Amino acid sequence: MPATAAAAQEESTTRFAKEQLKAFVERIERLEEEKKATSDDIKDVYAEAKGNGYDVKALRTVVRLRKQDVNERREEEAVLETYMHALGMLN
Repeated sequence: MPATAAAAQEESTTRFAKEQLKAFVERIERLEEEKKATSDDIKDVYAEAKGNGYDVKALRTVVRLRKQDVNERREEEAVLETYMHALGMLN
């Protein structure tokens, strides 16, 4: 048993910190499991789309582009077009 009130307070604080750390780790682990499950679900959807004749690479590009705001997407497309033109890939 602690000899002083200060030692008891320190022990209580240490116990709280350990419990808080454990709670953070457990939350992260649970979220990682959910992320893995979601990732597997996304793979399944892409596989299903491929099975129905869709091009998965194009689908991934469309999903990425839809995340961008309109101006960001236009800027990216303009830069890409400029590079392709400079490389003689466009007429």
